[in-house]
Amino acid sequence: MNVTAVVLAAGESNRMGEPKLLLEIGGTPMLARVLAACAHLPRLVVASPNLRPFVEASGVRCIANDRPEAGMAHSIALADAATEAESALLVLLGDKPLVSRALVDAVLEGARGFDICFPEHDGIGGHPVFFSARARERLAQIPIGDSLRLLRDDPTLRRRALPIEDIGAYADVDDPASLRRARGYANREHPSPRSI
Repeated sequence: MNVTAVVLAAGESNRMGEPKLLLEIGGTPMLARVLAACAHLPRLVVASPNLRPFVEASGVRCIANDRPEAGMAHSIALADAATEAESALLVLLGDKPLVSRALVDAVLEGARGFDICFPEHDGIGGHPVFFSARARERLAQIPIGDSLRLLRDDPTLRRRALPIEDIGAYADVDDPASLRRARGYANREHPSPRSI
């Protein structure tokens, strides 16, 4: 399967007071943890301009998003334009630092035969999200600022919600309290999404 891992890292981090993706969990910056989880795939990061030096120093291809306020769909559109058309995309979020290679591989395995595949637990969708080359054709039709749920819920695409309990699919870091929780989860062997 031809897949490019796209890590979205263009958020403003307004609630953290500093670039949150460089905050450490278990001694490693959050963004580095996400990049490590998908290191076995070709990687592309869509980042805010202030994170570009960190990404490039990691040896990963980076596209600067000068309009992070335009939302996730804009970041994915930038990645889509920079990726060969026949490649599927596996979209990871830089603020979900508990993602693991095992989770990445589970989503890729579950995506076989589907256009869109994502983790789901108790009706809550998580990340990473797989978009086939066919689904990518629809990406360009989503207006900037609109939710990617429009694509995920498109009835013309073969969609699979993969039952996964891995906390890495759901735990994001948006404020100091969620950072403390993520640091606590990182020290556990198998944390449950029920503890979010």
